[in-house]
Amino acid sequence: MYAYDEIDRTLVNERVSEFRDQVKRRLSGELTEDEFKILRLQNGVYLQLHAYMFRVAIPYGTLATNQLRALAHVARKYDRGYGHFTTRQNIQFNWIKLAELPDALEDLAKVGIHAMQTSGNNMRNVTSDQWAGVAPGEIEDPRIWSELIRQHTTLHPEFSFLPRKFKIAITASDHDRAAIKIHDIGLKLIKNEKGETGFEVLVGGGLGRTPFIGKTIKHFVHGRDILSYIEAILRVYNQYGRRDNIYKARIKILVHELGIEKFSREVEEEWQHIRNSSLQIDDEVIEDIRSRFSYPNYEKLPHMPDELRQAAADADFEAWRKNSVAPHKVQGYSIVTISLKPIGKPPGDATAEQMEALADLADKYSFGEIRVGHEQNLALPHVAKRDLPALWKALDKLGLATPNVNLITDIIACPGLDYCSLANARSIPIAQELTRRFANHELANLIGRLHINISGCINACGHHHVGHIGILGVEKNGEEVYQITIGGRADENAALGTLIGPGVKFDEVADVIEDVVEAYLALRERPEELFMDTVKRLGVEPFKERVYATR
Repeated sequence: MYAYDEIDRTLVNERVSEFRDQVKRRLSGELTEDEFKILRLQNGVYLQLHAYMFRVAIPYGTLATNQLRALAHVARKYDRGYGHFTTRQNIQFNWIKLAELPDALEDLAKVGIHAMQTSGNNMRNVTSDQWAGVAPGEIEDPRIWSELIRQHTTLHPEFSFLPRKFKIAITASDHDRAAIKIHDIGLKLIKNEKGETGFEVLVGGGLGRTPFIGKTIKHFVHGRDILSYIEAILRVYNQYGRRDNIYKARIKILVHELGIEKFSREVEEEWQHIRNSSLQIDDEVIEDIRSRFSYPNYEKLPHMPDELRQAAADADFEAWRKNSVAPHKVQGYSIVTISLKPIGKPPGDATAEQMEALADLADKYSFGEIRVGHEQNLALPHVAKRDLPALWKALDKLGLATPNVNLITDIIACPGLDYCSLANARSIPIAQELTRRFANHELANLIGRLHINISGCINACGHHHVGHIGILGVEKNGEEVYQITIGGRADENAALGTLIGPGVKFDEVADVIEDVVEAYLALRERPEELFMDTVKRLGVEPFKERVYATR
C-alpha cells in the first residue's frame, strides 16, 4: 500500500470544498447544466439515463480495507446498496443524488479516495496489473511508476483540457494483465542490456468508434526520462489533436493520420527540448515513492501446508482452487482472484455487504489489501496457502466463490441501455442470459479459456473489440441489433476481433454464442486447443457458416 502525505490529503480535501460550492451554485440555479457539466465531469460525475453516475478512482487498482469499507458506506448511504467495478479499476455508483454528492465525496476523502479526473478531457486514472508487486517474474512493482505518473498528471494545468480523454496503463510482466495495447499510452517495464530499468512505450491504442492497437513509439526510455517522454507525447497531442470533431479527437486518430514514424519524430523533437529539464527524475524521488509503499511481513511457510493437502479431497474446493488461485512470488502464498460474475447477476457489481465482508477477509487473510482488475474482478494478493480452504468457505457464503475466472461466464460488460444515456442496446441482460446458458462448470471447463465482452454502443466501454467473442449492441430501425466478432484479445498479443456476419436480434444473441461455441468444440484439433488458437488456425469462415446456416 502507498502512504499518502499531507500534500495529497490537502489536495483531496480542497477539491471536496471546491466541488461542494459548485454543486451549491448548480442547485440554486446560479450555474446552468451546461456551465456545470465541465465542472462535474472533472469530479467524476455523469448525467446518465435515470440519475447522476459517480465514478471514483482506485489508482492502479489498489485498495486498503478502510477504503473498501468507505466505498461500501457510500453504496449504502447514498446509492442503492451496490457499486459497479469498471474496466479501468474504478468503481461507479449509478443512483447518486446531486445534493448528496459533496457529502459522499467528503466521506471518501477521509480515507484518501477521490474522483478527480475520472472523466473529462484530461488524464484519467493510471491503471496497472492487479497482481503488481506479487506476480512471479515481473521486473519490479509497476505501481511505483504508476504513482509517480499519477502525482505528475493530477490537475496538471497544461493537460487538464486535452482534445479528448487520455488513458495510461503500465505492466511489468511478460503476460499483460493491464491491457496496455488498447490505451493511449501503454508502458511496459523492461531492463536494457546494462541492466537499467526503463520502458517500452506504446502509443495510439484505443477502442470506441475507430479501434486501434497501440504501436511501439520507442523501444527503451530510461526510467529517469519517463515523465519528460510522456509529457512530450502529450504536448504533441495537445498541439495537433483534433478539437473540431469529437469522433476524431483521440490520440489514436492523430497517430493513424500522421503515421507512427512522423508522430515519433514530432515527439522526439519535443522531447529533446525538455528531457534534461526539471522533468528528469532523480533517483531520490523514485526511492521516496518506493519507500512509501509498504509490503507484508511474509512468514516462512511450506510450499504445501497440511491444510491445503487435506482440503484437496473436497471437489468443490479443488475446482475453485484450480480456477481462481495463482502462484505468488513468495513461497507459501497465493494470489486469489474473486469473481464478480456469479451466474445470473450483472458483471462487476458488488453489494455494500459483500464489500464490507471482503474488507474483513482481506484484513484476516491478505494483510489488509485488495486489488481491482480491468476484467471487473477483485483479487486478494497475499493469501497464505494454509488459509485457502477457510477463505474459500467464507467467499462461498458471500456468493463470491464462483470458479469461472477466465472462463466463458467471466463476462466483461458495460452498463448498457439499462443505465447509460449513450447506449443503443442492453448489455447486462445479455450477460445474465449467457451466464445461465453456460452455468454448468463442467461444460465451462471443457470449453476452456474464452472471454466474452459486451458493449451497448460503439463507445466500446465493454471492450467488445478485444473479446475472444465480442458483442456490440447497436440500434437499427428502432430495434436492438447485435454484431458478433471473434478473435479479439487484450493481452500481450492484442488483436481486434473480426465481424462474422450480419447483426442479430436481442433474443437471438445467446443462441448465436452457443452456435459459435459448438462450432469451436467441433473444430478444435484436441481438447487442449483453446478457442483463440482454433480461430487463428481456421479463420472466421467456419464459424460464420455454422452461425448463419439456418438464419
